[in-house]
Amino acid sequence: MSTTPGGPRALGRRVATARHRARQGVAWARDYAWIVGAQLRALRPVRADAWAAGDRAPVLLLPGIYERWPVMADLARALLAAGHPVHVVPGLGLNGRPLAASARVVAARVEELGLRGVVLVAHSKGGLIGKLVMGDPDAGRRVAGLVAVNTPFAGSVYARWFPVRSVRALSPRDPHVRAIAREVATHARTWSLYARFDPHVPAGGELPGAVNVRLPLDGHFRPLGDPRLHAAVLDAVAHLAGTAPGPDAARDARPAAG
Repeated sequence: MSTTPGGPRALGRRVATARHRARQGVAWARDYAWIVGAQLRALRPVRADAWAAGDRAPVLLLPGIYERWPVMADLARALLAAGHPVHVVPGLGLNGRPLAASARVVAARVEELGLRGVVLVAHSKGGLIGKLVMGDPDAGRRVAGLVAVNTPFAGSVYARWFPVRSVRALSPRDPHVRAIAREVATHARTWSLYARFDPHVPAGGELPGAVNVRLPLDGHFRPLGDPRLHAAVLDAVAHLAGTAPGPDAARDARPAAG
C-alpha cells in the first residue's frame, strides 16, 4: 500500500511540475546571461547608417526598455542578408522615456529618413512605441506594419513592483498602457511573435486581431539571437510589405505549438 499522499499519479504530477520549473529556471538564467553579453557588445561603436542598404522593404528597429539598438544586431544582420535596408533610431538612447515621448522621437526619425512602406521591427516596449507610431496621422501613413517580439501589449504584471518609474509604466494598471490597448485600428497590420515562456511577460504577447505566432523558444531577450525568431520575423516583414503570397491565409495561422 502506497504511503505517498495522492498515490503514484500525484507523485508523477509533482515530479513533472518540479522538472518544468527547473527548466524555466535554467531558461531564465540563460536569458539574463544573453542580455548581459548583448548589452556589453552594444557598447562597441557602430555607425547608425551601417546597414541602410538593400532593395527590399525598409525596416526600422525599435529596441526595448534600457536596450541600445545594437542589442538587436543579430536580427538586423538577418534582415540585411535578406535584402532589407535596416534603419535605427539613435535618439531613443536607452529607451527610458515615456511611451508617447518615445513615439514622437520615432515618428520624427521616420520623417527625417523619408521612409515609405517601412516595417517597424520591435522588441518588448518597442512594440508599444511602434503601435503609437502607426496611429500617428503623419508618420503612420509611411508605415506598412509592425512586427513585435515579446511585447507586453496588455502590460506586464511584474512591472508594477519594479522600483523604477519607467518600468512601472508598463504595468497593466498604467492608464497609458490601457489607452494603447483600446486602440485596435492598427492590429490588422501587426504581427506579434512571442516565446512560449517569457519571464518578463508571463501573459504572453497575443494581440486580438493581429497575426499571433507563439514560438517554441524560451526567454524575453535570448530569442533575439535565435535563427528561428529571425525566420519568423523575415516571414512577417515579407507579408506586411506585400512581398509574400497569401497574407490572408497567414492571418488564419494558428500559434505554433510549444
